[in-house]
Amino acid sequence: MFISKRIRVPKGGNSMFHATTIFAIQHNGQSAMSGDGQVTFGNQVIMKKSAKKVRRLYGGKVIAGFAGSVADAFTLFEKFEAKLEMYNGNLQRAAVELAKEWRGDKMLRQLEALLLVMDGTHLLLVSGNGEVIEPDDGILAIGSGGNYALAAGRALARHAGHMTAEQIARAALETAGELCVFTNDQIILETIGGSADA
Repeated sequence: MFISKRIRVPKGGNSMFHATTIFAIQHNGQSAMSGDGQVTFGNQVIMKKSAKKVRRLYGGKVIAGFAGSVADAFTLFEKFEAKLEMYNGNLQRAAVELAKEWRGDKMLRQLEALLLVMDGTHLLLVSGNGEVIEPDDGILAIGSGGNYALAAGRALARHAGHMTAEQIARAALETAGELCVFTNDQIILETIGGSADA
């Protein structure tokens, strides 16, 4: 099984995934993922402020978050959870198999979304180009505010090491929400490991 360590932007960039920000980090023995709740219709209208784009799967042992079309993301959540069941919770295997099916299926290739998935050990980005990407530093972000959240999260992880993964994930999303018009302050945050999951 091959999982790329390099982060490459999917074909066409990620301009179609502007309606949210999802941030994930593994830090000091804890994994955390945060996402905002804004759903934007086109580039002009906020349709919903409290959508849940980060959720637990596989009996709470896996966290997944999406950026992109809501309907498409629900389809991917269902397919990913089915892969987790098929491969007994093996996150890497499930992600690779989902990416292969996503890229190879004519209908699935039309889905406009990106997924971040994580458990207590691994953090992965899954794209419709068949890529499964694991970061070198245990931090990933997607969506229109992803770069803002990524920069804030990396700075905090490097220079505020006493903070928990949960605290960094929340702060990174708050920073993105201050800068990105497609990201709001209605933060959904899930954690695995450490005291927060005890």
